[in-house]
Amino acid sequence: MFNFFSKKKFLVDYLDGFVDIHNHILPGIDDGSKSVEESIALIKGFKEFGVNRFVATPHIMNNYYPNTGSTINDSLNKLRNSLKEADLHNVHIEASAEHMIDDNFENLLDNDSVMPMKDNYLLIEMSYLQPPINFDEALVKTVEKHFFPILAHPERYGFLHFRKRRYSEYKEQGIMFQMNLLSLGDYYGKDVTKVAHELLDQGQIDFIGSDVHNINQLSSLKNLTISEKTAEKLLPIINNTIANFY
Repeated sequence: MFNFFSKKKFLVDYLDGFVDIHNHILPGIDDGSKSVEESIALIKGFKEFGVNRFVATPHIMNNYYPNTGSTINDSLNKLRNSLKEADLHNVHIEASAEHMIDDNFENLLDNDSVMPMKDNYLLIEMSYLQPPINFDEALVKTVEKHFFPILAHPERYGFLHFRKRRYSEYKEQGIMFQMNLLSLGDYYGKDVTKVAHELLDQGQIDFIGSDVHNINQLSSLKNLTISEKTAEKLLPIINNTIANFY
């Protein structure tokens, strides 16, 4: 898939063997895949460029997607069984969640109801428009519970684009950053792309993920090109993601 006629390369050509730690491929439980058939189509699409390992991260969001360990694992088992029936045996899927920092998040922590990844990494997110009023308290409680917070797609929070010092402050608080691959193109808009490249240039990004919800987003990912300079900065993060979550 390499583009030999320019210095830009297709991003997916660097993803063979990658572990996608942020996606919405579990069927029927959030704004991602709507059916087992769509989930399988997404997985087949990922396999075309060498991605066979996934940590599925459906939303846990009070009043919108009130998922629990039970709903998430039920969807995971349904998908795993369907993959066997489709003879897709070399696909490895685990389940975690993308936790919204909202008025119920601390209750989930108190009740041991969060869905961490391997080694107690916990994927968190917040509103794109403003920070939650309980963010600092939630972070303290997350650490007290011996979880390691990973902030999903920090480049997408518009309110931080005008308060970029906060990125460094978050890092000083022990928050790790997971960037979306689509942010390296203009999928979410030029402002997000600009901030994504700035964070990448500053060495602030720890992990990457697709955050793919549907076939259209996967198609956009397949067509995304990056410069050789960007690829050089991205490869260590790809490798770090694989090393921590394989």
